[in-house]
Amino acid sequence: MVHQYLIELTSLMAIFAFAIVSPGADLAMVMRQAMVHGRKQAIITSFGVGTSLMFHVTYTILGLGLIISQSIYLFNIVKWLGVAYLIYIGIKALRAGKTELPTAEGGEDGVRAKSDQTGLKAFTLGFAANALNPKPVFFFLSIFSTVVHAHTPVGIKFGYGLVMASCLILWFVGVSLFMTTPRMRAAFQRASQWIDRTSGVVFIALGIKLATEKAA
Repeated sequence: MVHQYLIELTSLMAIFAFAIVSPGADLAMVMRQAMVHGRKQAIITSFGVGTSLMFHVTYTILGLGLIISQSIYLFNIVKWLGVAYLIYIGIKALRAGKTELPTAEGGEDGVRAKSDQTGLKAFTLGFAANALNPKPVFFFLSIFSTVVHAHTPVGIKFGYGLVMASCLILWFVGVSLFMTTPRMRAAFQRASQWIDRTSGVVFIALGIKLATEKAA
């Protein structure tokens, strides 16, 4: 029985690995957090993304994912909330002026930076970027229904979700560390306005792309 669970988890992670590294709103959010607000805030945002993933896994396991996937009305509610959110943060990024990087508290690497952004806001940004995206509904519904046996205990399924969420957090923490190296921060300082404009366009483009998504 344990062997079966290991096979299921390995199969899930083999599929999920591609989803983790694929560019999307989560990656764009963490990268911008790292460059604008510093390493600490980016890491907190990473935990927000990972927590949101458990939110998706939970309702998928409880069967709500199937209800949402089969209800055009519920799907559209989630979709348009996501579209509005992505376009909103995109417009904010486009309107941002030249960014002065936060000052470092103790060290010459500039990675432990002071920021006026609260931890709660940083967490919420990551959670919302992932939660207000209907695509995970179909992703987790499809992989859990095809890879995980129907008789696998609920507790084991939640364990799978925790492993996936932990890997997602570790990936984005790695992104946060890389994006806050001295060289990357110096490059951002020189081109902050253009990076903000680019990230704004990316968020808006992701919002438009999401607006064209249809329930399968």
